[in-house]
Amino acid sequence: MTTSSAPVLDRIRVGSAPDSWGVWFPDDPQQVPWARFLDEVSQAGYEWIELGPYGYLPTDPKRLTDELARRSLKVSAGTVFTALHRGPAVWDATWAHVAQVAELTRAMGARHLVVIPSFWRDDKTAELIESSELTGAQWGHLASGMQRLAHEVRERYGLDIVVHPHADTHIDTEEHVVRFLDSTDSDLVNLCLDTGHYAYCGGDSVKLIRTYGERIGYLHLKQVDPEILADVVANEVPFGPAVRRGVMCEPPRGVPDLPPVLAAAQDLGVDLFAIVEQDMYPCPADQPLPIAQRTRRFLRGCGA
Repeated sequence: MTTSSAPVLDRIRVGSAPDSWGVWFPDDPQQVPWARFLDEVSQAGYEWIELGPYGYLPTDPKRLTDELARRSLKVSAGTVFTALHRGPAVWDATWAHVAQVAELTRAMGARHLVVIPSFWRDDKTAELIESSELTGAQWGHLASGMQRLAHEVRERYGLDIVVHPHADTHIDTEEHVVRFLDSTDSDLVNLCLDTGHYAYCGGDSVKLIRTYGERIGYLHLKQVDPEILADVVANEVPFGPAVRRGVMCEPPRGVPDLPPVLAAAQDLGVDLFAIVEQDMYPCPADQPLPIAQRTRRFLRGCGA
């Protein structure tokens, strides 16, 4: 039930994702099995999900369709990781992966492909892979590569890409996000604004929505614990270890405050998915469901 003072967020379609069940990889013994995730995300009251890392959920379209139908679930998007800043040499390998995910995403009736730039630190070991700053030439490769990807995905699969600014990637801070937006075509390339990652990197989600509203094509709802984040920033803790410390927390315990973000998104006057993602890899198997249930109640109280 929404409270009498809560706005009606009728343009916001709320869902969740494997990430909120501690899932980062296609196959990992520390993760919740896929069938349990599907059972529990439905039990928590969500209708929409993302596919998560390709190979975590069944990749046979008929089997996955049957599994989702049994639980009254639908797919909002697939997810891919890319390293397009490395130039044309990585295109063929990138496209091979994207095509797999796009094929399954289309088969599930979804319209979005969430594109995450590659990490400059290893997401398991935190080992430095490359510089955290791109050269001018690499920015050019990134922009042109994303536009090419968006065009090919739309032409071949009828999907729209939404690029996800993410901690420990080259699209993270407000400065980098704005540079990326100013370097790409709004008719092709838009954003998946992850409120937690953007706050983690010092950004203001409401400001970004109000300034670049036409470029916001999708939302991930997430919060960060400000006390843990302060320590993470002060000690330059990599993202993986920061997650294990609990830097991503359930709402309404962290920042940004989600009601103003949801209100700003509603004011855009377009239909948007808002997918809950609370990074907590790895986590005990019995931890995600109660958090998901509380989060769903909180979002209903916000009017979603």
